[in-house]
Amino acid sequence: MEIRVYASQDAPAVVQLWNDCGLTRPWNDPHKDIARKLSVSPELFWVGVDEQGEVMASIMVGYDGHRGWINYLAVHPRHQRQGHARQLMQRAEAELTALGCPKLNLQVRAGNEAVIAFYESLGYSDDHTVSLGKRLIADI
Repeated sequence: MEIRVYASQDAPAVVQLWNDCGLTRPWNDPHKDIARKLSVSPELFWVGVDEQGEVMASIMVGYDGHRGWINYLAVHPRHQRQGHARQLMQRAEAELTALGCPKLNLQVRAGNEAVIAFYESLGYSDDHTVSLGKRLIADI
């Protein structure tokens, strides 16, 4: 897998990838999420492409000067369990470290035990915090 910066022509494939991986929700417009990311550190939005140049993976990396964040880490089901997500996370950690980021956070939906186990295998652990959210701008 080659990792490169997201390009605008990737939008249809990326949204389809997120749908195929079950990451989209009715209250989050994926096209708006892409536009939002492109307005803040677009160089930290990457896709993984196969030998034919087809999008097979994605990751949005964020850094606010205090904490790093991971969003939309996805690997197409045909390509899962081959080390691609690990490769994306290693790249994210290296880039954030280079930026001086002291800690990386991420959220996993409750009950997604396979993904929790994946992150634990990378050294992540439960911070024993409660994640709270409030929608400020409705997508739908």
